[in-house]
Amino acid sequence: MKKAFLFMALVLMVTTISAQLKVGDKAPAFKLLNTDYSKVALADYNDQEGVILIFTCNHCPYAKFYEERINQLHKQYAPKKFPVVAINPNDSTAYKTDGFSYMVKKAYKFPYLLDNKGVYKEYGATKTPHVFLLKNTADGFKVAYIGAIDDSPQDASQVNDKYLENAIMAIKNKQSVDPVLTKAIGCGIKPFKN
Repeated sequence: MKKAFLFMALVLMVTTISAQLKVGDKAPAFKLLNTDYSKVALADYNDQEGVILIFTCNHCPYAKFYEERINQLHKQYAPKKFPVVAINPNDSTAYKTDGFSYMVKKAYKFPYLLDNKGVYKEYGATKTPHVFLLKNTADGFKVAYIGAIDDSPQDASQVNDKYLENAIMAIKNKQSVDPVLTKAIGCGIKPFKN
């Protein structure tokens, strides 16, 4: 009985781990409601070199720590054809401030999409914030980097490694991204119950 339980736990853990996209995988398409009440799709960015896709929310302290850095990323890299697209995967019944009306109040200059369709599962996002840097290729968008924005979630003044920015610059300079994977630090996702 104990061995059967351990086997089932191992199978579940392996299934969960393998559910996350890997670098080089094709990025799953999505079309979600934006805070301006339009629908935004990944395909809307086919004229860009890439997309900085960030699963984030309103309530999480780590997401709050990164808000200004995410704004700056969009301001700096959207003109270089790497815009930010943020997706909120959290259900507002878990945290009221993750609700759509609170998302609208953020008034971000980039799309902030409501994920009530489980897109986060297709990507394998587990935290807020969780970054997926997508590179536009002849075969569509491919995952180029997964993980954290940088190495200092709580204090922007203490950043030593700008993982995401380094990955963007590597792509723009036609170099290999290194590292391609870092650990996302943040709050666990509280998804909609579908």
